[in-house]
Amino acid sequence: MSSSRYSTVLFDLDGTLTDPKIGITKGVQYALAKAQIVVDDLDSLECFIGPPLAVSFREFYGFSDADAHAAVAAYREYYSVTGLYENLLYGGIQELLELLRAQGRKLIVATSKPTVFSKTVVEHFGIASFFDEIVGSNLDGTLSEKGEIIAHILKQHQLDPETTVMIGDRKFDIIGAQANVVDSIAVGYGYGSGTELLAAQPTHFAGTVDELRAFFAEGKEGR
Repeated sequence: MSSSRYSTVLFDLDGTLTDPKIGITKGVQYALAKAQIVVDDLDSLECFIGPPLAVSFREFYGFSDADAHAAVAAYREYYSVTGLYENLLYGGIQELLELLRAQGRKLIVATSKPTVFSKTVVEHFGIASFFDEIVGSNLDGTLSEKGEIIAHILKQHQLDPETTVMIGDRKFDIIGAQANVVDSIAVGYGYGSGTELLAAQPTHFAGTVDELRAFFAEGKEGR
């Protein structure tokens, strides 16, 4: 299956376009400390990168819905001021976006991160001009599941699922794409393990940004 069929490319943000580890894990550490939970190892909080935060606070720390809501609010106290900028653009992403735009493809960010923060991050790294739209979740927690976000984008832009592809580093990106009958590309340089990603059965797999760029540049077959 050649990449030439994909006229629209949806990108996850955290772990796909940028490496947000420091900002997100420090924000979670801050929120947990407010709940009297001390976590010194930031690596242990990488599981919060990707899925909706409220879901992760419930899943990994057993928070109630109310406590998870409070933890997300505390997280944003840190993230909105400092954590947003504790972030790095992955090497080669600028060149990849330039290639896709030169090929005439529509590019849209599809992330579970709140739209307001997502726009700030994308603008901070100077890549906002590559995207037709940046679609994230609402601050009230709605539109946070990846499947809902992709469905919203398909409807708003009147896109054909058959010519759309979702790129992401976690199983949530792959599952969300599948729920909308959209092809997917799992990337191995982010925060999802190879086991997690392959178990989700993405349409294609790219281990590095260079492999992802080569897929689009050469129109080569996926996995």
